Amino acid sequence: MDSVAKIAVIGGGSWATANIKMLADNRNIKEIFWWMRNQDAIEHIKTYRHNPNYLSSVEINVPAENISTDLKEILSKANMVLLNVPAAFLKEALSDINPDDLKGKKIISAIKGFVPDEHLIIGEFMHCKYKIPFDDLIVISGPCHAEEVALEKLSYLTISSANTQLAQDFANLLNTRYIKTNVSDDIYGTEYAAVLKNIYAVASGICHGLGYGDNFQAVLISNAISEIKRFVDAVHPINRDIKESAYLGDLLVTAYSQFSRNRMFGNMIGKGYTVKSAQLEMNMIAEGYYAAHSLHQINRNFKVPMPICRAVYAILYEKHSPHIEMKLLSEKLS
Repeated sequence: MDSVAKIAVIGGGSWATANIKMLADNRNIKEIFWWMRNQDAIEHIKTYRHNPNYLSSVEINVPAENISTDLKEILSKANMVLLNVPAAFLKEALSDINPDDLKGKKIISAIKGFVPDEHLIIGEFMHCKYKIPFDDLIVISGPCHAEEVALEKLSYLTISSANTQLAQDFANLLNTRYIKTNVSDDIYGTEYAAVLKNIYAVASGICHGLGYGDNFQAVLISNAISEIKRFVDAVHPINRDIKESAYLGDLLVTAYSQFSRNRMFGNMIGKGYTVKSAQLEMNMIAEGYYAAHSLHQINRNFKVPMPICRAVYAILYEKHSPHIEMKLLSEKLS
């Protein structure tokens, strides 16, 4: 990595805002650039130093001249690019970008989803579409909610890369008194787990909306971590401890937290909302909705037994009754 990190954060949502806060609060020398689509939001930030739409309590300590809607300009100034738009909109956000615009840059994914039409995790997509070497890719995983970062509550991140020195270098740019980091070389397992946990959070929310209690939720999530292990071991079989924070911890916080938008989305489905009405009322992206479809397509090749994911897919995409699907699922859990 260059002696001075020049980091472009791509995206304007709550997690992007939280990442901006972490980077700005870290005392290591760096320069931060920020691309957002919304010009009105940019003008508000430049004037008032707060994102008007997400985590509005967070003070934005990024120079006004470093915030822009011009993606090519922002990328040209950076040697590291932190991707933080919803996976469903990543292709659109990068539609005017070509491999030369990203050549030689380190790419960090803070996205917890599949690229829908491609059915690829973000690292694979960036490698295939933009020719980014795997040694130049980094994945950020939790357990960590943006809302708790805003409150400066102690949180932990796992930074993964095939190049563990690169992972450590980037981790050093995030550490603060309220953020602690771990480093992993499991770039596939941590990214797949970060995507899958959103599907299980939707399942957890559906069950809550249907009136299932804590006892059932504990069984559901115990089975969910077993599904995650089966799947990531099939996709990328290496020695990993599924009980580590990047896997089990991230699953737990997403399935149980009041801040989990995927659980919230599932809860609404369990209470009888249609997918469309739930999405409109939330006005936020629940990555688990899109992930359930992509995982269904990917697992046609691997054929890993994943009854919870299958039930969520049936409810969201085949319009099966949540009550009936969860009743059938309850007979398969142990």
